[in-house]
Amino acid sequence: MSAGADDARSRELAEALGRVRARIGAAARGAGAAEPTLIAVTKFFPAADVLRLHRLGVRDVGENRDQEAAAKAREVAELLDGPLAWHFVGQLQSNKAKSVVRYASWVHSVDRGSLVTALGKAVRRHREEAAAGQVPAGPCVQQDLTCLVQVSLDAEEHRGGARPEDVVRLAEQIAATEGLRAGGVMAVAPLGAAAGPAFDRLQDLSHRVREILPEAAAVSAGMSQDLEEAVARGATHVRVGSDILGPRPPVG
Repeated sequence: MSAGADDARSRELAEALGRVRARIGAAARGAGAAEPTLIAVTKFFPAADVLRLHRLGVRDVGENRDQEAAAKAREVAELLDGPLAWHFVGQLQSNKAKSVVRYASWVHSVDRGSLVTALGKAVRRHREEAAAGQVPAGPCVQQDLTCLVQVSLDAEEHRGGARPEDVVRLAEQIAATEGLRAGGVMAVAPLGAAAGPAFDRLQDLSHRVREILPEAAAVSAGMSQDLEEAVARGATHVRVGSDILGPRPPVG
């Protein structure tokens, strides 16, 4: 794996990362808000880029396909010289829960009760297997898996997520499930609509959740094209891919 600290790709990533961090900082100052956590979404890019980003100070990376994420996490595990949190940000099938809990610290895309049940069961089983020395211990052995309720902000609900009226119930189910921690909410801005009003609705839902679960304060919102709108509306985590890593490489 080639991921030198001063190769051309590292310099390219450093420049792009600097631009994104500057945008986040400016947006936070303009809103009088704390800077959110930056999650670099590395889907379709090699594990070598994860290492490069880590050397540039990135401590949170996101993936949306389990097969790719699991492979990268294994590949870089012994090469990291410090902590790195993996965030699963894509739609998740319940039958992938067992794999995801082996590397992820956060799952941003919990949108139904059956997935909450599957993740809780997978965490408990993983802890048992790790205690018996059958598998390497993932992050959820030492701390509960943080789960965010993904909210659909689309009128036709075609980009995934729970209905707004179901969000508090799902957050309560997460909080009541052994091995899981209710972290807050997540959403993707609707296609073809202004991001700002959508993120306002997400903040309203976050307030409703926090009335019941004060510790569930995370708001995961904003990507390359709309991070300023998200930061201005209280996002605690932004998920940025292309503006850091560049256009997606061809997928065979």
